[in-house]
Amino acid sequence: MSLRFGTDGVRGVANTELTPTYALALGSAVVDAFDADEVVIGVDTRQSGAMLAAAVSAGVASAGADAMELEVIPTPAVAREARVRGCPGVMVSASHNPFFDNGLKVFGPGGQKLSDAEQTRIETTIMTILTTGRGVRVFDTGETAEELPPPTGADVGRIQWEPQVSEDYVAELVRAGGGDGALDGMVAVLDAAHGAGSAVGPRALRRLGVELTVIGDLPNGININDGVGSTALGSLREAVLNTDGAVGFALDGDADRCLAVDEHGNNIDGDQIIAVCALELARTGKLDNSAVAVTVMSNLGFRQAMEAAGVGVVVTPVGDRFVVDAMAREGLVLGGEQSGHVIFADVATTGDGLLTAIRLLRVMANRRQTLHQLAADAMVRLPQQLRNVSLDVRPPDLLDRIGDAVDRAEARLGNEGRVLIRPSGTEPVVRVMVEAPTAELAAEVADELAAEVARAAAA
Repeated sequence: MSLRFGTDGVRGVANTELTPTYALALGSAVVDAFDADEVVIGVDTRQSGAMLAAAVSAGVASAGADAMELEVIPTPAVAREARVRGCPGVMVSASHNPFFDNGLKVFGPGGQKLSDAEQTRIETTIMTILTTGRGVRVFDTGETAEELPPPTGADVGRIQWEPQVSEDYVAELVRAGGGDGALDGMVAVLDAAHGAGSAVGPRALRRLGVELTVIGDLPNGININDGVGSTALGSLREAVLNTDGAVGFALDGDADRCLAVDEHGNNIDGDQIIAVCALELARTGKLDNSAVAVTVMSNLGFRQAMEAAGVGVVVTPVGDRFVVDAMAREGLVLGGEQSGHVIFADVATTGDGLLTAIRLLRVMANRRQTLHQLAADAMVRLPQQLRNVSLDVRPPDLLDRIGDAVDRAEARLGNEGRVLIRPSGTEPVVRVMVEAPTAELAAEVADELAAEVARAAAA
């Protein structure tokens, strides 16, 4: 089995790469890794979700713990329930990927993202289970293991249905938004990506008083993220422009990220959302330690705007778990990614697309400004160009080979731009990102560096 934990669990084509056999082993491994009595399990709307969730539940029960199935529900709701119960959680979802993919995201007790050591422990246990068919408990990252006899009789875990969790999650979102009716008069369009937020999202926003139009809320098992959601903003933009006074919010398949569209149809990315919220928190004295955490992919314009506002910026590797770690280490309440994963630590332990939309609407209501005005005042985005260079083989010294080309590019951009080249952690791809004062210059430099990466890899 070649699946490995990436920055956010495991993903693969359902039933060939990510199989029920693997899911069953993961369920058992999560119990063993945390010596858990129960595990909460959520799922998005993919056709393969119920199959894999059933396998995870079977693995949990076979290891002697109770599996608490939470129905179709967003990833942050699974993390929330894990926090409330003090137990691990598993979300069956491949996020923004197409429906034929699926994935398994694991949360530790308390709803926290896994540490490297916890990931290694779970991976090692999975591989041992798949190899031997027997249950084990791994004691350390050196893979010391002890065979466990399988539970029998009354020691086998139970599989239970927990339908109340979605209502508890909606209630928490409403509280975070100021209570029932707190957003009366706000007009919005929600694109639920035919995913996990399709039911709970409209319920929360309408309880808050938002005059809401919903698209992408008719999941059929195979249409998740298909032309809708945070990776395809065209339908949302059209709906916003056809709705007087509206702003738009797009979720991804598991509703842990949110991008926005302002009243003029302009895209508002995660950097801009974080900037707007950071400035509002700073204005109201609620930005703990006067700083935010973002990844290396955040736009240089974001950093410049925060510096001008006296807000510190903690920079992390790509992946919201690194952002969460930095927030905990530095005592921060706000952080996230350009892709729309935004973490509000006063409420959640992970990115939450619906919470992000609600907090952004609250800023608009409090400031009595449009989203366009808020985003324009918060930061000016530098043109950014991304190139993905596919490689059959990535030489271990690739970054050294292109060092001179990177130096020349950085000298050309000076203080008005930047270059970032990083291998993907999940694909055989090297990502080239260039920011510059003009889109033309950014594209020119990005194309030159992408060609240099390809030449260096082939040498």
